[in-house]
Amino acid sequence: MAEADRNAELLKEKANSFFKEKDYENAIKYYTEALELNPNNAVFYSNRSHAYLRTECYGYALADATKALEIDKSYIKGYYRRATSNMALGKFKAALKDYETVVRVRPNDKDAKMKYQECKKMVKQKAFERAIASDETKASVVDSLDIENMVIEDKYVGPQLKDGKEVTLEFMMEMMDWFKDQKKLPRKYAYQILVQVKEVLSGLRSLVEIKLNTNERITICGDIHGQYYDLLNIFELNGLPSQTNPYLFNGDFVDRGSFSVEVILTLFGFKLLYPDHFHLVRGNHETDNMNQMYGFEGEVKAKYSAQMFQLFSEVFQWLPLAMCINDKVLVMHGGLFSEDGVTLDDIKRIDRYRQPPDSGLMCDLLWSDPQRKKGWSVSKRGVSCEFGPDVTERFLEMNNLDFIIRSHEVKAEGYEVTHSGKCITIFSAPNYCDQMGNKGAYIHLTEPNLQPEFHQYTAVPHPNVKPMAYASTLMQMGMM
Repeated sequence: MAEADRNAELLKEKANSFFKEKDYENAIKYYTEALELNPNNAVFYSNRSHAYLRTECYGYALADATKALEIDKSYIKGYYRRATSNMALGKFKAALKDYETVVRVRPNDKDAKMKYQECKKMVKQKAFERAIASDETKASVVDSLDIENMVIEDKYVGPQLKDGKEVTLEFMMEMMDWFKDQKKLPRKYAYQILVQVKEVLSGLRSLVEIKLNTNERITICGDIHGQYYDLLNIFELNGLPSQTNPYLFNGDFVDRGSFSVEVILTLFGFKLLYPDHFHLVRGNHETDNMNQMYGFEGEVKAKYSAQMFQLFSEVFQWLPLAMCINDKVLVMHGGLFSEDGVTLDDIKRIDRYRQPPDSGLMCDLLWSDPQRKKGWSVSKRGVSCEFGPDVTERFLEMNNLDFIIRSHEVKAEGYEVTHSGKCITIFSAPNYCDQMGNKGAYIHLTEPNLQPEFHQYTAVPHPNVKPMAYASTLMQMGMM
C-alpha cells in the first residue's frame, strides 16, 4: 500500500472516531482529508455521505453517495446512502430505484426489504395524492367537519374554551399545564383552534408588515421542532406572549421533536388570543413532504386522526412567508433568493397557498442558506441555493433594509451573525434532537434602534419520548 493510501486510511479511522462521538463536522473534515489523499475510494465517499446526512446536508450526501457508486457500482452501502438522501429530499421514486437494487443483490436482507416496501408504499401514496389534487373542486376539510356535534367525554376535566369556542388566557394557561402532563386536548377543541386560525391566517398577505411603537420590544424565536418543554422554558424566561410582550416564531414549529402537536396548538392558541402581537412564519417543515418523513404526520395520526393532519396541512399553507419589522428588518425562515432584483412587493405577491415548488421565490424563502464566499452556490441541502454577503448587501440596499433575520440551521450558540452583521441566524431548539448539545437563543429587537440583543439558554428535561418517535421508519433508521 502506498504511503498516501496508508495515511488516508488513518484519516478515515480518525473520522470514524469523530462520527461515533457524534462530532459530524470533524468527521466530515477528516473524511475530506482522506479523499484528498485517495480520491478514488468509494468507502470514503460513502462514509462522508453518512456524516452529511447527520448534519442535514442532503444535497452533499446525495452527491457523495453518487460518487461512491461511480467508483464502485457494486458497493451496496452506496445505494443505501443515496436512497436515504433522496428520501430526505422527498424524491421517493429515485429512492425506490436504489432500494430495488439493494433488495435484488441482497434478497435475504430483512432491513433492506422493509425499507423497499415502506418506500414503495410512499410512492403509491404520493401518486394517489396527486390524482386527488388534480381535481380542482377539492373541498376544504372544514366543509366535512361537524364540530358542533363532536362530543367531549364526561370524564374530561381539562381546559375549556369559553362558550365552547373562544380561546382565553385562562384556557391557554390551563392548556399548557395540561400538555405538560402529557394529556390531550379533545378533538373538538383542537378542530376549533385549527378552523379559527385558518381564518385568521388566510386574511394575511405573504409578507406581513409589523409596526413597533417607540420603546416597544419584540422577541424573535427560531426553530422549535416539537421541543415543547423548551418552548415552555422560553415563556418562563421571557414572559408569556401578550399585547405588551409580542413574539415572532420563525418557522419549523413541528417535526423531529415528539411533542409537535403540543407546540403547534400552543402557538396557534396564542395567535388567536393576540392576532396582532403574535406572529408565525412558515418554515420548510410546515410542508407535507417533511411532515411525512420527520414525524408530524405520524404524531397527529397517533394522537388524533388522518383527517386532522389534512386540516393542519391546509392551515400551514396559509402561514405567511416573511415579516418586515418597521420597514427595516426582514424575517424569513430560510433566506434570500437565487437571483438579484427581488423586491418586497414581489414577496407580497407570492401565491403561497400550496406546497412549495422546487425553485423560485417561495422555495428560496423556506430553504436557502447564507455562505461566506460571494455570489451563489449549489445548496448543501439539495434544494434552493446558498447566497453570499454581496447578495445580502445588494438585496438590503435595493429594499432599503438594515438586515435580515433567518433560522433554518442549528447553531452551537443558538445564533450566528454573518455577512458583516447583515444576516442573523436564530435557532431556538437547544440540544436539538437530544444529541447536538447546542444552546437555544432568541432575539430582542426594540424600537427605535432595532439592534439585536441575544439571549441564550440550555435544554430542559422532557418526558422519555425520543425525538423522531413518530417519524417514517425509513428516516429513523437512515438518520438516527
